[in-house]
Amino acid sequence: MKYLVFGLGNVGREYEGSRHNIGFEVVDYIAYLNNITFQSDRYAHTCKFNFKGRTIILAKPTTYMNLSGKAVRYHIEKHNIPLENVLIVVDDKDLPLGVLRLKPKGTGGTHNGINNIITVLNSIEFPRLRVGIGNDYPKGYQVEYVLGKFTKDEKNQLRPCIELSVDIIKSFVTQGLDRTMNNYNKRPAANDTTEI
Repeated sequence: MKYLVFGLGNVGREYEGSRHNIGFEVVDYIAYLNNITFQSDRYAHTCKFNFKGRTIILAKPTTYMNLSGKAVRYHIEKHNIPLENVLIVVDDKDLPLGVLRLKPKGTGGTHNGINNIITVLNSIEFPRLRVGIGNDYPKGYQVEYVLGKFTKDEKNQLRPCIELSVDIIKSFVTQGLDRTMNNYNKRPAANDTTEI
């Protein structure tokens, strides 16, 4: 069984640490935990590891966000991976900071990366892990907000969110999409210490 986990983001030092690059941060953290290093590949930086009999390929597109679909399609075809085994990790301004939601399909809303993937694949039927970045910005400043850097406090709040993302991805590849959604989607933000 092979799985492809695509963290969306923009390449380049000027985008490092930006809200739009949280997908990169999640897959970077998985690579760190497994002591593996990304290598340059066509349309993406990739690496892979084995987990409980599954091969997990991590990828970060080098096409920039608005052309993410080109990278996703190429690596789906290269590794012959069914669409249900592809997981896109993406920032979501419509979710509060630190909230995680796993979805089986859907439109991309205002997210250009997801919309380009939908256009290139001609399908909305692919799982995605939405990572909440919040929307605390004045009207008309969405672009500046999503391309802006996380504050120090936001980084601290996101740390448990990124750690929980790893658990969700491991569950996705071993337990399946439906079971993982049932187990994780009703949880509060990863940084919420309120007792349930």
